[in-house]
Amino acid sequence: MPTKAVGHAPFLRHLDRWLPAALRRARRATVALGYDGSDPNLAEQTVRLTGEHAARLRGCRLTVLVLAEGTEELPARLGAAEAGLPAEVAVHLMPGPPARLPVALRAAGAAGAPVLSYLEADDPVTLTAAATGRGAEAFVVAAATAALRAGLIDAGFALATEVELVDADRRLGFGTGSDRSLEELKEALWAGGLRFRDPDGEPLSPALPVDPAPLGRALLAELTRHGPRTVTELRRYAVTETAYRAVDAVRALDDLLDTGQVARTPPDGRLGGDVLVTPVRSGA
Repeated sequence: MPTKAVGHAPFLRHLDRWLPAALRRARRATVALGYDGSDPNLAEQTVRLTGEHAARLRGCRLTVLVLAEGTEELPARLGAAEAGLPAEVAVHLMPGPPARLPVALRAAGAAGAPVLSYLEADDPVTLTAAATGRGAEAFVVAAATAALRAGLIDAGFALATEVELVDADRRLGFGTGSDRSLEELKEALWAGGLRFRDPDGEPLSPALPVDPAPLGRALLAELTRHGPRTVTELRRYAVTETAYRAVDAVRALDDLLDTGQVARTPPDGRLGGDVLVTPVRSGA
């Protein structure tokens, strides 16, 4: 897979989940792509996927914004994809960089409805624009050195995560206001078979049995720093602060409980929700 395209597949997987939920809430939504356009497949597949959902959910209104310089192939491919769209979908190709996102969203009347953005840019103006929609989410691809999580939080997203890719000089970030959407995005990333950096800086491969030990150490350090946390809070920590998924947090906590490094309240029952996890002091 070309380095520039590493975020395309997970974004499309997430888009497939996001669209029906967004349209049930608001009956209109906007999908914005801000990238160089050198690979027209992303825009084409986004348009086709949006059309498929619009055809199943009559009465909705969808807008696809494509901000890209691109090549002569991009307008041709988009034109072919548009030919089969239902009337509920509008597609706008705007030449230019992702920094034009604020203008594009205003022109499309995106305010007050869900917006999902795919961005190959991490500048504050673009990220802030992506956060202004009601129920806004943004998937961002940037250089490995970019501080995407901090940038997304500063832009206004309540929840954000980032992962560093082992096999490409890239970092993927995601901002949202929904725990569920955040967990679904992480699952989409793992489904792509990409390798990430674990909390120890070592390669983490979804294709292999997952070793929860690095995550367990990170969770124990978090508990030691800040005191008891619920399982819900620790699941969120794993998803936002590390490359792991929420389900991996439960496995890591099981190991910590088995080795006596943490205790839980209540002591019995399912390990989830409001169960409180407390670090056990060594020598206590």
